Amino acid sequence: MTRQASRVALALLALVAAAFARAEDGYDLWLRYRPLDDTAQARYAPLARGIVAPRSSPTLEAARAELQRGLRGLLGTEPPLQDMPTAGAIVAGTPASSAVIAALRLPLDGLGREGYLLRSVRIGDAPATVVAANDDVGVLYGSFALLRLVQTQQPIDRLDVRSAPRVQLRVLDHWDNLDGHVVRGYAGQSIWDWWKLPGYVDPRSVDYARANASIGVNGAVLNNVDANAQILTAPFIAKVAAIAGALRPYGIRVYLSARFSAPIEIGGLKTADPLDAEVRAWWAAKADEIYRAVPDFGGFLVKANSEGQPGPQDYGRTHADGANMLAATLAPHGGTVMWRAFVYDQSQSDRAAQAYDQFKPLDGKFAANVLVQVKNGPIDFQPREPFHPLFGAMPKTPLMLEVQITKEYLGFATHLAYLGPLFEEVLAADTYAAGRGSTVAKVIDGSLHGAHITGMAGVANVGSDRNWSGSQFDQANWYAFGRFAWNPEARARDVAEEWVRMTFGNAPDLVTGAVELMMGSRDTVVDYMTPLGLHHLMGTGHHYGPAPWADELKRADQNPVYFHRADAAGLGFDRTKTGSGAVTRYAPEIARLFGDATQVPEKYLLWFHHVPWDRRLASGRTLWDELVVRYSRGVDGVAAMQRQWNALAPYVDAERHAQVAAFLRIQAQEARWWRDACIAYFQTFAKRPLPAGYAAPEHPLDYYEQLTFPNAPGR
Repeated sequence: MTRQASRVALALLALVAAAFARAEDGYDLWLRYRPLDDTAQARYAPLARGIVAPRSSPTLEAARAELQRGLRGLLGTEPPLQDMPTAGAIVAGTPASSAVIAALRLPLDGLGREGYLLRSVRIGDAPATVVAANDDVGVLYGSFALLRLVQTQQPIDRLDVRSAPRVQLRVLDHWDNLDGHVVRGYAGQSIWDWWKLPGYVDPRSVDYARANASIGVNGAVLNNVDANAQILTAPFIAKVAAIAGALRPYGIRVYLSARFSAPIEIGGLKTADPLDAEVRAWWAAKADEIYRAVPDFGGFLVKANSEGQPGPQDYGRTHADGANMLAATLAPHGGTVMWRAFVYDQSQSDRAAQAYDQFKPLDGKFAANVLVQVKNGPIDFQPREPFHPLFGAMPKTPLMLEVQITKEYLGFATHLAYLGPLFEEVLAADTYAAGRGSTVAKVIDGSLHGAHITGMAGVANVGSDRNWSGSQFDQANWYAFGRFAWNPEARARDVAEEWVRMTFGNAPDLVTGAVELMMGSRDTVVDYMTPLGLHHLMGTGHHYGPAPWADELKRADQNPVYFHRADAAGLGFDRTKTGSGAVTRYAPEIARLFGDATQVPEKYLLWFHHVPWDRRLASGRTLWDELVVRYSRGVDGVAAMQRQWNALAPYVDAERHAQVAAFLRIQAQEARWWRDACIAYFQTFAKRPLPAGYAAPEHPLDYYEQLTFPNAPGR
C-alpha cells in the first residue's frame, strides 16, 4: 500500500471511529441497532432476505424504512424490497394494503386499529415472518415489536404474538414554554424551535416520533400546562401544524394546553365564563380554526383553578362546566379534553384531600369526550406516595393517570432513579372500588367501570440535550412510560431488561447487573430523601436538595414544614379520623389499613400518622433510630450502585459509562447532603443521639439552612 493510500485508509478509519463514538452519546436511545454477534446474526439471517411491504401511506413507508434500517444495523445486510416473499422474508401490511396479507386470512379480530400480529407462516413452500394489522399504524407498531425481539435476541422461529394497547390515549405532556424553556426540564431547551417554525422543522422531530412510535406513544401535548394563550393564535397554529405534519406518519396526534382565559387575553372578550354564549362561540370558532390547520388535532389539556391558573371557578362554575364547554367545541371534530385534577384551593384544608373533595361530587357530570387527568398520588409526584383516592371513586367518569417522567422530585437528571417500579406500584395498587382486585390499572384501562375512553399521560423528560433526557438512564423512564401505557399490567423488571438489552447489549452479566442496579434505584432515592412516608421536603420553588425547615411561603401547604409536622412529640402528618381525615377518602378497606398505625405499610407510616419518636417499628428500632438507619441506608445504596456500575465497564462503551459514573458521584455527594441535612434538622425535635455506629452530620444545621440555589434548572 502506498503512503498516500495508507493515509486515506487511516483517515477513513478515523471517520468511521468518530461516527461510531458520536453514535454512542445516547442519541439513538433504545433504537441503536448495533450489529449482533456472529451467532445471533446467523439465527436471524433469514430476515435479511427480503421485505414485502406496501408504500401506500406515509405510515407504511415509515414501517418499511424502519425494518430496513433496523435489520441493516443488526444483521449487517440491508434486506431488499420484494413484490413476493422469498424464504424467510418479512411480509408486512394490512389486508387492505397487501394482497399477500389478505390472502393469508389472518385472525386480526380484536386487535383494533393499533394492535398487531407477528406470526411465522408458510407462503407456498417458503417460510415467512408476518407483521399484520388492521390499520397502517398497527403495522408500524408491529415492525418495531419485531425489531425489539431481534434486538433482545428472543426466539422468532415460531412466532405467534398478538398485542394491542389496553389504553387508548398514551400521551407525553411537554411542559415547554414558547421561549424554549422547559419547566421541570433537566435536559436542555425545548425540542420545538418555535422561532424557526413553521418554515423549518428540525429533523430531530422525526427521531422523536420514531422513539415514541417504538413504545406505542400516540399523542404529544406540545406546550406547558401553565399555558400561554398565544399558542392559540394564528401564527402559532401554523407552527403547530408543521410539527403535526412531522409526527403524523408515526401515529402521533398533537394536543395543546389551553389557557382558560384565552377569550379575554387574545379574543377581546370581557369574560371567560364557560356558560357565556359569546365565550362558547369563541371557543367553537377557535376549534374550527385549529382543525382546518390540523385535521387530526387531538384536543386540549387544561390546568384550571390550580396554582393561580384561571378557570371556571372564577365565575362560580364547576370544573365540569369548564370541561364540558370545551368538550362541546371539540366533539364535532373527534377531539378530547384532558382536564387535570391537580387542584388545591385557599381553604388550607389537607391538600391530600382537596382534589377528591372537588371532583368526587362531579362524577357522571362530565361530557363523553372528557378525561379527568389524575396524578398518581394525592400531593405532587413525590418519590413515594400512596395512590390517589380519586382512582376508583368516580365510576361514571373516565380517569386518566398522570405520571411524571421528568424527575422533579427525584434528583433531576443526575440521580439514577428508574421509575418502572413507581409506575408498577401505583398501577398495581388495589382501590377496592368494586371489591378486591380493583386495581388502578383496571380503572385507567376502562375494564373496571366500562369507561369508553381511556388514557395515560407522562410529563416528558425530553429536551435538546444530545442524549434527549439529560442522562443515559433517564431514557429508561421514557421507555417505561410507553410500555406501561400500552400494558398497565407490565412488570418493571421485564421492561428494564428490554431497555438494557436494546440500549447497552445482551451480555448476560451486563443485563443482570444493570437490571439489578435499576430495580433498587428508586427505593434508594426514597431512603435518602423521604423515608417512611415523609414527603415534600425539597427546596422551595426549585425543588433541588433538602429543605425540611422551609416555611417562608404564605400558603402553608406549599412549605415542607406543613407536610412533616415535626415537633417534640414526634413526626408525620396525621391524616386519620382524629387528624385531617384525608384517609377517609379511600375505600373502607384501604382507609382501615392506612388509618391503623399498627397495620399501615411502613413506607406510608408518616404519610398518615404522627408517630412518637420512641415508638418501636417492625425492625425493633425506635422511629428516631429507624429514620437515621433509612437515611444512611440510602447513602450506602448509592455507593453500592457505584460498585455495580463500575463492574459493568467491560460491557459499556467508554463515553456513556463515564457519564453515568460521573453522575453517580454527584448522586453520592447529594445523597450524603440529604441524609446529613435532614438528620441535623429532625434531631432538633427528637433531641436524641444517633444510634451507635452512625456518623453525625458533616456540618451543623445552619450550614445547610444557608445554602441557596437561585439558578437551579427547571424552574
